[in-house]
Amino acid sequence: MSLRTLIVEDNAVARQFLARVVRESFSDDIVFSEAGDLDAARRILAIQASERAQVPDDAFRLILCDIEQPDGSGLELLAQLSDYPAIKIATTLHSDDDHLFPALQCGANGYLLKEDRFEVLVEELQRIVRGQPPLSPAMARRLLGFFRGSDISTTRSGLDSRFPRSEGFAASGMGSSMLSGLPGDIISERESEVLMLLSKGFMIKEIARTMGIKWFAVNDHIRSVYRKLALSSSPEAALLHSREVFSQ
Repeated sequence: MSLRTLIVEDNAVARQFLARVVRESFSDDIVFSEAGDLDAARRILAIQASERAQVPDDAFRLILCDIEQPDGSGLELLAQLSDYPAIKIATTLHSDDDHLFPALQCGANGYLLKEDRFEVLVEELQRIVRGQPPLSPAMARRLLGFFRGSDISTTRSGLDSRFPRSEGFAASGMGSSMLSGLPGDIISERESEVLMLLSKGFMIKEIARTMGIKWFAVNDHIRSVYRKLALSSSPEAALLHSREVFSQ
């Protein structure tokens, strides 16, 4: 079976570079589709701006979407793809958690920093596909803050202000479901411990030794945290909050 891949990136050179990364990462036969902006991506996916993507018989298995698009934010497309079964990867030049955290809330399975070296990107992509998502110390601290109910990235207090209702998406039929409960009740004690050690700069194998578990069990905990973040977040609210942060 071919690995159907969609690359959403406005820079032609960057698209070619990312295509090379994908080719080097897999031995599968790869069929590429490329989009230079969000409108082009939606045409390829056969969706409107206000629709969530449906799953056709020939669905894409891998989607790389740049966060910064000429006609909007790549987070908008990731939010539309929240139920789409492909491996979804956010690509960006920005390594700060203000850019990356909303992408994870919108359902991205991981992220690639386009400024990294070719061989590093190949290794990172292979890890994400194997279920070993990246998690920097800053991102781990952000996740801890989120699941403890005190998102340290925002200066506003209260659950409703941290996850505001997106009227635009609600009016367009995208949906406006919010958190069903406080984030602190979601992750396990083990998952919290993994995040704490990651936030202090420990590597995966160091965490495994410290906790007395296998290294792949640490990755299972990280993958579970990613999944719970997406399930307990509102993609629409994450997108709205991201717009507010970068308009300041």
